[in-house]
Amino acid sequence: MPTYEYRCLKCSKRFDVRMNYSDYGKKEVVCPHCGSSRVTRKIGRIRIAKSDESRLESMADPAALAGIEDDPRAMGKMMRQMSSQMGEDMGPEFNEVVSRLERGDSPDAIEKDIPDLGMDDSSGGAGGFDDADF
Repeated sequence: MPTYEYRCLKCSKRFDVRMNYSDYGKKEVVCPHCGSSRVTRKIGRIRIAKSDESRLESMADPAALAGIEDDPRAMGKMMRQMSSQMGEDMGPEFNEVVSRLERGDSPDAIEKDIPDLGMDDSSGGAGGFDDADF
């Protein structure tokens, strides 16, 4: 059964009403706070389902990445977005790096402060990408 969000025009409080599609527009809605029938329906957010591939593709748009290497805050925002879209916890080291980028710290300063950044503990080798990977 769908939930509809309303706001009372008398007391200005918001409330939700659950009703069948067939009742919508026919059944009178009254404010549970003051009993007034002077209410207006609020339109909720629209959600669009996208595939994982299309979400990651939209983030890899060259126009969105232009100049990102010169803007630590934008880089941090993009990294946080990618992590969120992937739905994976990247761990405390990733979160620290992204938080510092979002504060405006330069990637060079972060790398200097965290010298083992990108090292994979299990193999002793680099866990990230380097120029040889491309």
